Amino acid sequence: MPSSPVVFSAGATGGGPAGARPKLERAYLELRHPPADGGTTTPGPRIDKIDFQFNPRELALAKSAKWERKTSKGARKAGPVEFKGAEPSKLTLEMFFDTTDHPSDRVVKAVEQLFACCVPTAQSHGKQQGVPPWVIFHWGGLTGFLAYVSQVQAKYTLFTAGGLPVRAVCQVTLEEISGELPGQNPSSGALAARRVHRVVAGDTLALLAWREYGDPAAWRAIAEANGIDDPMRLRPGTELLLPGAEELDRRPDGPQSGPMQGGADHGR
Repeated sequence: MPSSPVVFSAGATGGGPAGARPKLERAYLELRHPPADGGTTTPGPRIDKIDFQFNPRELALAKSAKWERKTSKGARKAGPVEFKGAEPSKLTLEMFFDTTDHPSDRVVKAVEQLFACCVPTAQSHGKQQGVPPWVIFHWGGLTGFLAYVSQVQAKYTLFTAGGLPVRAVCQVTLEEISGELPGQNPSSGALAARRVHRVVAGDTLALLAWREYGDPAAWRAIAEANGIDDPMRLRPGTELLLPGAEELDRRPDGPQSGPMQGGADHGR
């Protein structure tokens, strides 16, 4: 019994004084290596990202539930219905590329990059696993669930006199990977409000947790959300996903205990 898709219409983002121009946040798809151990919860290191040339006008999010009704031959009434489980969430979005002002092969390369999300990465193929990259949708403070690209439909709508495509519209469908991103509400299947922080020299997970949540012990949530094995070593320039504060309250292990050594002092 599939549910109807929920459509998120894009609006102005950013705050600031009245009358001030809001800061433009460009949407992008973050590509991650699939985990080497074949798991389904923590993605591997970042591979690349695909930038939106123009932010989407709307996002369609769908969630389905699977039910089964058993019937008996000759029965006058339908049998009881039995819930079989939740289907994965699906996020459908449109990506528009245009280089009519300065014709180039950028449109073709962008479409090829999207198609590459449906084939195994070179690293996984070399290990005889053959797994495509994992994908996370980002738009400012909005972050999608951990997913894979299940379908890409590209339509070239404008060409140069020499036949070079200079405009394309792509429909991309992301399907939730079994197992939620750490800290995500498994029943929501929705987009979450998270921030992305770029690491600078002197940053520690405990310091970031203290600044973001007022609790240095919440560093574990940041480590899990980013697949960090060694929390004491952060490379400057790395982008970290910071779970929303409301997600910490839904963590199955409850409140964190015991801050990482030295973390609290850095934030005071």
